[in-house]
Amino acid sequence: MTDLGFVIMQLTGIIAPLLALSHFLRIFPRVPLVILFVIPVLTTLVLFFAKDMTHLVLVVDVALCTVVLFDLLTIPRKNRLVISRETGRVASIRKDHEVQLIVSNRARRSLFVSIRDSVPPELQPTPEEIQRRLAGQSRVSLSYTLKPSRRGAFEIGPIYVRVNSMFRLWHRIVEYQVPSTLHVYPDMKQLGDYELLARANRLSLLGVRRTRRVGEDHDFERLRDYTPDDNYKHIDWRTTARRRKLTVKQFQASQSQQIIFLLDCGRMMTGQVDGLSLLDHGLNAMLMMSYVALRQGDSVGMIAFSDEIHGFVPPGSGMRQINRLLHASFDRFPDLVESRYDMAFRYLASHCRKRSLVVLVTNLIDEVNAQQIETYMTNMVGRHLPMSVLLRDHHLFDAVADEDPRGDLIYPAAAAAEILTWRHQVLTDLQNKGVLALDVFPEQMTAPLVNRYLEIKARHLL
Repeated sequence: MTDLGFVIMQLTGIIAPLLALSHFLRIFPRVPLVILFVIPVLTTLVLFFAKDMTHLVLVVDVALCTVVLFDLLTIPRKNRLVISRETGRVASIRKDHEVQLIVSNRARRSLFVSIRDSVPPELQPTPEEIQRRLAGQSRVSLSYTLKPSRRGAFEIGPIYVRVNSMFRLWHRIVEYQVPSTLHVYPDMKQLGDYELLARANRLSLLGVRRTRRVGEDHDFERLRDYTPDDNYKHIDWRTTARRRKLTVKQFQASQSQQIIFLLDCGRMMTGQVDGLSLLDHGLNAMLMMSYVALRQGDSVGMIAFSDEIHGFVPPGSGMRQINRLLHASFDRFPDLVESRYDMAFRYLASHCRKRSLVVLVTNLIDEVNAQQIETYMTNMVGRHLPMSVLLRDHHLFDAVADEDPRGDLIYPAAAAAEILTWRHQVLTDLQNKGVLALDVFPEQMTAPLVNRYLEIKARHLL
């Protein structure tokens, strides 16, 4: 056999087993093994100059193959590892959500593993891969964090584990089927923040103002400790004398009032602000106001629409209504279609006959949809209390922020000023015809919306 033929036979003997291992067993060589394979190639090249070294080359090859094969046999089988995943079924958009991976090593020796969970990219796992040395016959808990970038239902599939051999010349990729479902809802953490701050009487940190009531609510609710903001006329002196502590009477507001949200899911809500769509910001604000209204004893419902009615949640009271609103809206996304306001308002008229605060969350783009909003909202005046929440466009307001634009900046500034003037006229016309209007930036709409609701309650407008 010629020297060239011997080299070809060596290379074939190396490459063919590697292909078979990778295809059938998913076992792959690591970089140290690839470097190690350079040794027999170099020793074979010696034969071109010293043919009497054949026996030495064969000894080197046999020794190397023995080490490589022995290390190959040390790769643990799939059943040596047991992996499970622990995660809640519900997460909030753009909020950290922890996932626990429970890994059990049944082998007697320690194993170095790299674990990667098959998480959809929208969930943004950190870190994407976990590397850990597992002691023999041990059980550990590994964690990583998800930060969902959009709402919806996500399927988390198998867990992939790369485990190394004893000398770390080989690694094997093993797949463990651990299916899980994660529902990403709008921001629910704000609800917990509201509850904590409400108990501490510090809602001003969320931008929620204390609203002075016009007149009094005379339905007694409970007795509580006096705070500096309380009206001294509400002090219960008999209870104060008995407790030897200032005590006031708390009166509950008028209840059993009804709020209906009309949530536009059409093309006008597809814009992005701070990584979230306008619809996402609208949902967050809607849930916050719904939570406040339900705590006040009111009923809340929702109609989601675009070119059709996507969902309807009948008005209901009690904190369980929040769950109904969440389930009806968490997988709803804006569509690139023209919204049918006529269909939405006809549906409202046929399903909600009781006088309600009707909150339309939408965006103004052109005169066509502005005319429809004005027509249908003003038609409800008297029968319902309509309120339009119109979302601002940062690009327009940024274009007119410069008081003295020069050069090419003059033209976009002039165009933006004209659009904003038209927008202001639309808002003025709505208010003059009895429609409440809220003009806010999407990411700042939660606190103004809650404040407007509290103002409506305080002034007994509904």
